[in-house]
Amino acid sequence: MIFAAGLGTRLKPFTLNAPKAMAPVNGKPLLQRNIEYLKSFGIEEVIVNVHHFADQIISFLEENDFGIKTTISDETDEVLETGGGLLKARPLLENADDILVMNVDILTDIDITELIEQHNQNDALITLAVSNRESSRGLLFDNELQLCGWHNKKTNEEKIVHQKEVLVDFAFSGIQVISTKIFPLIKQRGKFSIIDTYLDLAATQKILAYDHSGKILMDVGKPESLLKAEEIFE
Repeated sequence: MIFAAGLGTRLKPFTLNAPKAMAPVNGKPLLQRNIEYLKSFGIEEVIVNVHHFADQIISFLEENDFGIKTTISDETDEVLETGGGLLKARPLLENADDILVMNVDILTDIDITELIEQHNQNDALITLAVSNRESSRGLLFDNELQLCGWHNKKTNEEKIVHQKEVLVDFAFSGIQVISTKIFPLIKQRGKFSIIDTYLDLAATQKILAYDHSGKILMDVGKPESLLKAEEIFE
């Protein structure tokens, strides 16, 4: 699943007339780049949620054949954030055991096969791709890479689920593997962040980190980051 429903406010003025999913890097939209990226690892079906200028994304997918099945999860009425968006797409996802989810404004060379293998080997409910990099908000893990909390470095707000002597701070990379076993466990409804759900569940469920530090990871959410991405991604 590719999260592509966001308003893209950081990417103005481009997103005044188009969704961020269609922002080009060397002439190729972010959505196309990530569909092709996922296909390169053998993924055969992608669900894309839409809200902001949804018609442009729908038309783009109808007009282009990427050799992979694409399905729309329509959030035109209301943007639901990551948690609400996942829950909205539940009817399209329940035949799967696990779902690979990524944000459309992420460009990376993470080895998706390795991420999925780690998720399966650990029998995790959730595996979050993370790295050791600067970020205003961080996820906190113990030495076994189990999620223990969250903190905002700007406001000093913290949510600690497991109090451990040593907590390792990682930045979430917007890529994750989610077991469909999560659906009956989600208490929130409407518009909500999936990270809030994870913090609720971390006390009893296996929510683990996949550390990809050293790999390329770009959050292409601002005009200047699009220019930087063009230097890296052909």
